[in-house]
Amino acid sequence: GSEAAGEAGPEEEAEDRLKEHMDSLLDKSAKTRQAALQSLRLAFSSKTLPEFLLERRLTLTDSLEKCLRKGKGEEQALAGTVLTLLCLQMGSGPEGEGLFRSLKPLLISVLTDGTASPTARQSCATALGMCCYIAAADLE
Repeated sequence: GSEAAGEAGPEEEAEDRLKEHMDSLLDKSAKTRQAALQSLRLAFSSKTLPEFLLERRLTLTDSLEKCLRKGKGEEQALAGTVLTLLCLQMGSGPEGEGLFRSLKPLLISVLTDGTASPTARQSCATALGMCCYIAAADLE
């Protein structure tokens, strides 16, 4: 038996929610971006989504970069955590390595910024360490 054509399955509904959260990362409101980051953190830590994320990794990477660059405190900390989880999802292949290579300078910048909040700096340090462990091809 087939379901009605208008009804999306649970998998499609979950992907639609993830797409909405990813779109919300570009919202003008910091609260909206933080809520989206929290939702993505929960989703990435509870389910493996490699195919879904592979198709959207560049968009998501750009959005996380903006959150790290322009956000403050809690938003930067959440972005670092989501970035770590994204790197875990991408794995040690070329996708994970590319993600790490593109965001490494920004993570170091936040980490060494004395004006950044301690939670943001700690989150970026964790992201840098985990992503380096998972995805860095260069041993140094």
